[in-house]
Amino acid sequence: MFRPCIDLHQGKVKQIVGSTLSDDPSTLRTNFVSERPGSWFAELYKRDGIRGAHVIMLGKGNEAAARETLAAYRDGLQIGGGISADNAGVWLNAGASHVIVTSWLFPDGQLSWDKLKMLTDTIGKNKLVVDLSCKRMSGGYMVMTDRWQKPTGFLIEKEGLQKLSEYCDEFLVHAVDVEGMCKGVDLELVKLLADWSPIPVTYAGGARSIEDLETVTRASGGKVDLTIGSALDIFGGNGVKYLDAVAYNKKVLAP
Repeated sequence: MFRPCIDLHQGKVKQIVGSTLSDDPSTLRTNFVSERPGSWFAELYKRDGIRGAHVIMLGKGNEAAARETLAAYRDGLQIGGGISADNAGVWLNAGASHVIVTSWLFPDGQLSWDKLKMLTDTIGKNKLVVDLSCKRMSGGYMVMTDRWQKPTGFLIEKEGLQKLSEYCDEFLVHAVDVEGMCKGVDLELVKLLADWSPIPVTYAGGARSIEDLETVTRASGGKVDLTIGSALDIFGGNGVKYLDAVAYNKKVLAP
């Protein structure tokens, strides 16, 4: 299934090469900057009945845009970026269906099961998405935090995914190595996620064609959804027409 996204940077909808996000603005590589607000995209997704798009606040200065975006499609969008136990409820009240959490769960680069349990107890398992965006390293796929710049000690493995699934509703996994590059998906990672995760997973990174969507669905047995960003025509891309992706979902869901 196709899932879209709305990435907010400095209050604007952008498509960014994920690995270039850092404190140094000179390293930032941007594929697209929209003249339209996030709410326009939210209304589009609402019109076409596409749920579960992730709204990601990339750094500070995005809160007002995020609130406006969520208000345009209440209970249809997930929100991530700087989420913690202190503000998760605030964003759910603002209209998010789920909150997406990553860096807050990994103090000092180690997953805090106590924090995870506290968050689940506070908002409920069915409202939480754990972001396991990762980078390929010698030992496997390592979860990255802090704008995907800091490696943690957590590898994508079957046992870990099964344990995490007891505390959350879904996983969101950006393949950092290919995010925003439109060079093709990391099919090895997709297959691992399909084999090991007992709960729904959305994979993002590298999608460049409608054939990639078909391949991910087939390779994962329908267990992994695919986010298409920079390749979409609504984000300035020329690889995938948004309406074709919408039509694909309708075809998959047809009785």
